[in-house]
Amino acid sequence: MIDPKLLRSAGHDVAANLKRRNFIFDEGAYATLEERRKALQVDVEALRAERNASARSIGKAKAQGEDIAPLLAAVEDLGKKLEEAESGLNDVQSELREVESGLPNLLHDDVPDGADENDNKEILRWGEPRDFDFKILDHVEIGAGLGLLDFDAAAKMSGSRFAVMHGLLARLQRALIQFMLDTHTAEHGYQEVYVPYLVQSEALFGTGQLPKFADDQFKTTDDPPFYLIPTAEVPVTNLARDSIAEGTEMPKKFVAHTPCFRSEAGSYGKDTRGIIRQHQFEKVELVQMVEPENSDVALEELCGHAETVLQKLNLPYRKVVLCSGDVGFGAHKTYDLEVWLPGQQAYREISSCSNYIDFQARRLQARWRNPDTGKPELLHTLNGSGVAAGRALVAVMENCQEADGSVTVPEVLLPYMAGANNLTPIC
Repeated sequence: MIDPKLLRSAGHDVAANLKRRNFIFDEGAYATLEERRKALQVDVEALRAERNASARSIGKAKAQGEDIAPLLAAVEDLGKKLEEAESGLNDVQSELREVESGLPNLLHDDVPDGADENDNKEILRWGEPRDFDFKILDHVEIGAGLGLLDFDAAAKMSGSRFAVMHGLLARLQRALIQFMLDTHTAEHGYQEVYVPYLVQSEALFGTGQLPKFADDQFKTTDDPPFYLIPTAEVPVTNLARDSIAEGTEMPKKFVAHTPCFRSEAGSYGKDTRGIIRQHQFEKVELVQMVEPENSDVALEELCGHAETVLQKLNLPYRKVVLCSGDVGFGAHKTYDLEVWLPGQQAYREISSCSNYIDFQARRLQARWRNPDTGKPELLHTLNGSGVAAGRALVAVMENCQEADGSVTVPEVLLPYMAGANNLTPIC
């Protein structure tokens, strides 16, 4: 959430920043609610003080043998008034919290203005798309030719947007995941963690998925429900919830491989072919928790770690900074890495790396102890895909396809493939 102090003291500046997202923050309505809150707070404190004073006078009157019935009645009346005032205060505080939790994060000054993904700004390109001297196939056609990718079997048991992988194709995805984990732990200094795949609503609220993206979540029928994680960002970032990290522990860098589950509400008709957009998919997620003054630099570092994976796989990609109209709800600034897919003749997102500054930390009460002051402060959180395994698999299949329908395994994955250096069609 945005700092409520900032909303109260600089509402006009907040409104101007959020307007870049095409989000309207009604600063006047918020200020009116805040004035009501302050007035009710004054009333509550005054009534508490009066009730306490009256309660003390009962004891004195009783000791002096006076009739305390009028005093008891007065205290009872004050109690009712206090109860009503506290109820009104709670209602206003709930309204304020609802407004605050519905506000997206403030944008970094470097975020370019724009309406949607078409206005994202390209920063760089790495690698040259391969020239093919044969007909290019997309990953669906390649998978069918190999006999290792089965959508029909998945549809029978689960419906659309699921897939079954067989044999070396399944192993290739596992190899990609293991390669990414090894790269990030051995070369980039991340600590690998294993986390739950089911979380409670508080965890999703803390990272910003709830309440705004409730329709995108799969949840159980328990009361209260559990939610299947949409990304490892949720449980990993929640490791810092309601805690204070010592300065010597900072920064914290975690990597986790998990399945991810998304209902893809509102995305019907988009990427329905193949495994680009599935209800269930695999990801290797990077999460950093850093000192506030270091989060801008940490974003460049984290994105660079994801780029390393693509470079080692020799997959051409481009890096874009998302414009104001395309930045995610909780993000302060975001880079997308888009890998080249020959089957689509287009660059497609394979990693999204974001700095959330203190937006998630405020919701989570995730803090660190500043050694200069000795006081707890909100830390900054960042995350990014390092990278999405399913999309990496698609990119390898399409970029490394051969004329005979086989797929050459990238050199860095050979140690994970039990001697197989290519995927060949099943006869």
